[in-house]
Amino acid sequence: MPLTLSLTEGVLPQGSEKEAIKRITDAFLKCHGLSGNKVMTPNVTAHVHVLPKGHSFSGGEAFDGVWIEFKTPSFAFTDREIQRDLFKEATDIIVELSGGKQPRHHIFSNVTHTVDGTWNLNGEAMTNQEIGDAISQG
Repeated sequence: MPLTLSLTEGVLPQGSEKEAIKRITDAFLKCHGLSGNKVMTPNVTAHVHVLPKGHSFSGGEAFDGVWIEFKTPSFAFTDREIQRDLFKEATDIIVELSGGKQPRHHIFSNVTHTVDGTWNLNGEAMTNQEIGDAISQG
């Protein structure tokens, strides 16, 4: 479940991106009821994009922004409570790590769902059912 954290340089203190990723990953697993799951935990991967100042925009004007994006199988994030809880917690994490300087209204989030059968775990394209079966064993 790749997590992409993109942010304008300086939004978070340099080096705190790792903590942001860890805490957002933990929140993802917790909100989905999967904390400690041996199959899912290592399959929540992440990468960070730090954008130079002047390279992120809102309404065509430069600003400091944060984007939290997940790519998941289509069964993830279908529950409204999970959506609200996770993205509130992820937003809170960013605000906290920024020392309260990053405005909430400049933190964005979204989820992209994959086509059933195209999700890859352990080198094998799996259907939603196959992923669910694997997760239930972890």
